[in-house]
Amino acid sequence: MKIRLKTRLHATIALILLFCGANTLAQQDVGEVAFANSGAPAAQGDFLRALAQLHNFEYDDAAEHFRKAEQLDPNFAMAFWGEAMTENHAVWHEQDLAAARQVLARLGATPEARLAKAPTEREKFYLRSVEILYGDGTKNERDKNYELAMADLHQRFPSDVDGASFYALAILGSAEQGRDFAIYMRAAAVLEEVFPRHPKHPGVVHYLIHCYDDPIHAPLGLRPASIYATIAPDAGHAQHMTSHIFLALGMWDDEVKANETAMGVVNQQRQKAGKPPRMCGHYNEWLEYGYMQQGRVADARRVLEGCRQEAERVAAAASHDKSPGKGRAEGHDAGRILR
Repeated sequence: MKIRLKTRLHATIALILLFCGANTLAQQDVGEVAFANSGAPAAQGDFLRALAQLHNFEYDDAAEHFRKAEQLDPNFAMAFWGEAMTENHAVWHEQDLAAARQVLARLGATPEARLAKAPTEREKFYLRSVEILYGDGTKNERDKNYELAMADLHQRFPSDVDGASFYALAILGSAEQGRDFAIYMRAAAVLEEVFPRHPKHPGVVHYLIHCYDDPIHAPLGLRPASIYATIAPDAGHAQHMTSHIFLALGMWDDEVKANETAMGVVNQQRQKAGKPPRMCGHYNEWLEYGYMQQGRVADARRVLEGCRQEAERVAAAASHDKSPGKGRAEGHDAGRILR
């Protein structure tokens, strides 16, 4: 995918703003982001796409483009910060601590060495926060300290929409015992302040949907859900995520359409990679449920049968493969939850 700037003039302005230290701009098929940084101009396209996909929870694609930005500018501290952030899935309470630390180690051997490669105060705040997220202590302790660090960043740079978004996400991630209305509404309050000025930012609209993802608050999520579907057509999770609001409100036609679109995006990407279509996974589970609510039993059965065939195919391949590593990889791929 390539970044789509509306006109040559917009592209020229983006470069001028970059060299002046102002926000870089991008209009993408995965959302619109703006993030002032000190990376090389050649690395900006990959960095911006990666940042948008990080907000979209498309972690594999985000990591790939952060690494491309690193290759184009080996001292681009924020690219390494971003790749490390792809190893933390706050809402799902998942984190690969070892992998994240390996990413940071490629930037520098120590936190001090890494911090020295961030030339601006704001970038240093981002790096300090990720050092806390992957530093010492238990996961709960690190999560709490990271939330405090992001609160400090948001207070010092209130116009930074990404800082606000990641702060809100850190708040959401603190709900370790399950959905907590008070915690989720606190995150929503942060996002609602920036939403009017950044209605097409993938982090803002995405995390608002998470905040309102329950039958009581779902009506508040209709506006960000309707926006999210249009700004990130190439992000499968973005298309699916809207269905959380539609399901809560019993909007079954919209719920089905969202998950059909999500699976279309996923399978188009798999086709380009030479992989067979996906018939199992989270999006298809929601699609099957939506079909049942519509009374489309045959369609629901088709999804179920497709998943059964996929699971049997992968299991058979694993049993015939004497290489344990390959068998595990294929089995993991089939059982992976597509959120």
